[in-house]
Amino acid sequence: MHAAFYLSNQTLSIGLIGPGHIGGTLLDQLSAQMQTLKDEFKIDLRVRGILNSSRMWLDDRGRSWEGWREALPQSRPSDLEAFVNHVQADHFPHAVIVDCSSSAELTGHYPAWLERGIHIITPNKKANSASMDFYRALRASSRATNRHYLYETTVGAGLPIINTLRDLVQTGDQILKIEGVLSGTLAYIFNTLEPSRPFSQVVREAREKGYTEPDPRDDLSGMDVARKLVILAREMGLRLELEEVRIESLVPEALRHGSVEEFLDRLGEHDQAMAGLLERARQHDEVLRYVGVIETPGKCSVALQTYPRTHAFARIRGNDNIVAFTTQRYHTFSLIVQGPGAGPEVTAGGVFADLLRLASYLGGSA
Repeated sequence: MHAAFYLSNQTLSIGLIGPGHIGGTLLDQLSAQMQTLKDEFKIDLRVRGILNSSRMWLDDRGRSWEGWREALPQSRPSDLEAFVNHVQADHFPHAVIVDCSSSAELTGHYPAWLERGIHIITPNKKANSASMDFYRALRASSRATNRHYLYETTVGAGLPIINTLRDLVQTGDQILKIEGVLSGTLAYIFNTLEPSRPFSQVVREAREKGYTEPDPRDDLSGMDVARKLVILAREMGLRLELEEVRIESLVPEALRHGSVEEFLDRLGEHDQAMAGLLERARQHDEVLRYVGVIETPGKCSVALQTYPRTHAFARIRGNDNIVAFTTQRYHTFSLIVQGPGAGPEVTAGGVFADLLRLASYLGGSA
């Protein structure tokens, strides 16, 4: 009765996990827009829980969370089960967990959350690039419970890459090839690399600007790009395991272990090899790009490649991502999706868009 009298069908009880750069930015964006959404679109977003690895903040009404940064350190210890139970309150018509962490352990809870009636939105790539058995079980749980599992931001931050691919597949187009610069970090590095700026210097600068993971090897290994290829390949209907992707790592073998500072200090020892690749590319009026490629029937690779300066991949700037879809319909000229592919603002904006998409699916007017 409480729900019927006081809540609309578009009232969402939201629990956010991982209030770091992306999650914190999302909370700021939600706070700035929540009243407009409620007044103009009848979408009532209630952030009723925020959880990190050590603490959780819970609120019954979920109407105001501006002071969460100060409140969270003083809140109760994290208890995932209690957190989920609080978010899925009986008097709210819909509950959604937004997982902005990068935890593989958390994704193991996704099927159970869906089965108990909770929707899931996430930029976390670990679930959709886990084993094929887990991926299929996850999708089966979503279908069986009629609960939504949205993950547009797992590839390309806020860019509409997954939805574009899904539209192509569902309208009967045949995907022939997908290739793209799928790492904003590596896009920045190779857009910045010059003979006067060695590879080790650019990597260090990228880390200082916050463009890389705390350990840049997490970006340079190519594993992040490989996960994104697996996600896209599975959207195409291909059965692909992460281990089947051929990856050219940019981390010298001698530096794959040890501390981050040791890696950064010694990376300069390998500058000459990268400088040689750059010089050969420049002699042919080409550029270096770290590219992921999917070719049917399931051949996937991640590698450093060269492209002429007239190519679309050569014209990206900053941390842009770019994806080219070559299909039966788009075969003379590929369908291109391009734009900023990294950063908390655009990624959080993409997660926010998934929230509004969920509200629309549930009957909202967004």
